[in-house]
Amino acid sequence: MSAMMQPQIILLKEGTDTSQGRAQVVSNINACTAVADTVRTTLGPRGMDKLIHDDKGGVTISNDGATIMRLLDIVHPAAKILVDIAKSQDSEVGDGTTTVVLLAAEFLKEAKPYVEDGVHPHSLIRSYRTAGSMAIQRVKELAVSIEGKSLEEKKSLLAKCAATTLSSKLIGGEKEFFASMVVDAVLAIGNDDRLNLIGIKKVPGGTMRDSFLVNGVAFKKTFSYAGFEQQPKKFLNPKILLLNIELELKSEKENAEIRLSDPLQYQSIVDAEWNIIYDKLDKCVKSGAKIVLSRLAIGDLATQYFADRDIFCAGRVTEEDLQRVAAATAGTVQTSVNNVIDEVLGSCEVFEEKQVGNERFNIFSGCPSGQTATIVLRGGADQFIEEAERSLHDAIMIVRRAVKNSTVVPGGGAIDMEISKYLRQHARTIAGKSQFFVNSFAKALEVIPRQLCDNAGFDATDVLNKLRQKHASGEGANYGVDINTGGIADSFANFVWEPAVVKINAINAATEASCLILSVDETVKNPKSESAQGEAAAGAMAGRGGGAMRGRGGRGMRRR
Repeated sequence: MSAMMQPQIILLKEGTDTSQGRAQVVSNINACTAVADTVRTTLGPRGMDKLIHDDKGGVTISNDGATIMRLLDIVHPAAKILVDIAKSQDSEVGDGTTTVVLLAAEFLKEAKPYVEDGVHPHSLIRSYRTAGSMAIQRVKELAVSIEGKSLEEKKSLLAKCAATTLSSKLIGGEKEFFASMVVDAVLAIGNDDRLNLIGIKKVPGGTMRDSFLVNGVAFKKTFSYAGFEQQPKKFLNPKILLLNIELELKSEKENAEIRLSDPLQYQSIVDAEWNIIYDKLDKCVKSGAKIVLSRLAIGDLATQYFADRDIFCAGRVTEEDLQRVAAATAGTVQTSVNNVIDEVLGSCEVFEEKQVGNERFNIFSGCPSGQTATIVLRGGADQFIEEAERSLHDAIMIVRRAVKNSTVVPGGGAIDMEISKYLRQHARTIAGKSQFFVNSFAKALEVIPRQLCDNAGFDATDVLNKLRQKHASGEGANYGVDINTGGIADSFANFVWEPAVVKINAINAATEASCLILSVDETVKNPKSESAQGEAAAGAMAGRGGGAMRGRGGRGMRRR
C-alpha cells in the first residue's frame, strides 16, 4: 500500500517533450530515409537535378548532394547528422556527397527490421563497425596505383578521374573539355594545397565551350578613374609592383588642428600634401614597375600620372586576387613605397586587358612561379554557371586527391558489388546473430549500383543479378553498371574511375553516422523554456526601447 502512495517524481520542466525506446530509434531511421529519398535521384550520370527556391527568392539548380543538403534547412535532429556527413565528405574529398548520404540511410534501413524485432542496437553497431573496417581494408587491397607513370600518362589518367566526376553533373556533355582544363589547373599549382590558388571567374554569355583556362591570374577590371583609357593595355615581360596603400590625395582624417600666424603659411601646408603624394608616385615610377596594383584606391591624380608615363595601374583589387598575383609573379605585397627593390617586384611574360563577354579582364600569363591558374567560365543562365562552378569544384578536389593519394578504384558500382560479395562470404564464417547483421551491411552496399540503374531507367533487378553472378565467378571484380547500354561492363577498361580515398571516406562516414543514430534511444525537447526565454528577451528590449523614446520625446518638447 505504501508503495502505491509514493508521490510522482518530476525531473524535467512542465511541457518537456520526451520520446524514448525502440519507437524513437525507428522514428530516427525513418527521418534519415526520408532525407535520403530527396537526394536519391541525383546519383550518377543519369541523375536528375533539384531546383531549390529559398525564402529570399534565390533559385539554385544543383545535383551536388552537399549543396542540396545545405539548402534544404532540415530541422529533424537525427537527420541533421546526414547533412553533417555530406558537408564533411565535401570538404574532405569534394565528391561522393550523395553516395555517403545514400549509404548511411541504407545501413539504417537494413537495421530497422532487427530493431523492430527487439535486437539491441549495440549488437548491430558492433557488427556494423567490424563490417565497415573490413570493407575499407578491402577497398585498399583492390585499389590500383597510378604512381610512377610519365607526366603524359598521369595527365590522361587524372583526366579520366575528373571525367567520371563530371559525367553526373549538368556539364556532363562537355566532360572531356573540362576534365583536361581541371587537370591542367591542378598541375599548375603544383604541391601547394591551397584551393584558392585556382580562381574561377564567371562571365554570363557565350557557350560552355567559350570557357578557357589562364595559366596565371585573371580578374575583372577594377573601378578606375579618369585617365585610365590613356594607359597601355598590353605589356611583354613587365615588372609588377603590388601595394597595400592608398595613392590618393586625402584630406586630414582626424580632427587635426593647425594654427597659423600668417595666412601665407597656408599654401605651404597645401603644398606639403601634394608633395607627399607626388613623392609616393615618383618612387613607384623609379622602381621600374610597368604595372601597379593596389588593394586600396588609386585616385584620379595617380591614374593620370601613371598614364603619362605609360604605366598601367589598378586600385581596389580584391585581397584574394592580389595574393594570387603575388603567388604567380613571385612578387611581394608592399605596405610602403620607400626602398622598393627589384626582389619585391613580380614579373610575367604577357600582361593584357581583354574583353570577355561584356566584361574586361586583366590577364597575367606566363608567370615564373606558375603556382596559380584561373578558369574563366562562360554559359547562358546565371544558375547554369553557378552549377558549373560547383561541378568544377568537385572535379578539382578529386584530381587534387588523386595527385596526393594516387590510387584509384573502378566506379559504376563495381567496387560496391565486390565489397558486398566479400562481406557476404565473410558472414558465412561467423556463428551467431552477427552473421545476419554483416549480411545486411553487405546488402546495403548494393544501393549504389541499384540507384544508378533506377536513375537511368534500367531494370535494376536484372542488372544486379548479372553483377552478382559476374562478381561471384571471381573474374568480374571490375564489373559495374554500363550506363550507355543498360547492361554490365568492365568499369576499369571503360575508364570509369574514382580515387580510392572517396570510397574509403564515404564508407567510413556512413558507418559512423548510422552507428551514431542507432545508439540514440531518447530525444528530449524543451520548447516551452525556449519560447519563454525569447519572450523575456523581447520584453526587455521593448522596455529599453520605450524608455529611450520617452526620454528623447520629453526633452524635445517645449514646457507649458
